[in-house]
Amino acid sequence: MKLGYVILYVPDIAKAASFYEAAFGLTSQFVAPSGQFAAMDTGDTVLGFASESFVAGNVTDFARQRPGGNPQAVEIAFIADDVAAAVERAARAGATIVRQPEVKPWGQTVAYVRDLNGALVELCTKMG
Repeated sequence: MKLGYVILYVPDIAKAASFYEAAFGLTSQFVAPSGQFAAMDTGDTVLGFASESFVAGNVTDFARQRPGGNPQAVEIAFIADDVAAAVERAARAGATIVRQPEVKPWGQTVAYVRDLNGALVELCTKMG
């Protein structure tokens, strides 16, 4: 089995895609004509955004992510050669810094930010 995509349920697809372009340098791969879904090019695995209203028609009891609330028990991780620069770029685009870059005991540099909707995003160097 292979991970194909991760989808975040968001209130505004266009704003989410624009934020991820500015904050993390991603590019849009696909936008549904309905505006209910967008996919970002991240390499082998796609990061998608689906509108909360679309998802609510299929799954009625999901927890909506919001900037002022606690982050959900999941994170998205982006690998960066320069984590400090990645954090600065994300912050300039409107991300909230949660934790500045820190070298972990296993040698990986890791930082955390929250996106415009409150999702937790890890910015890190490649492991190993």
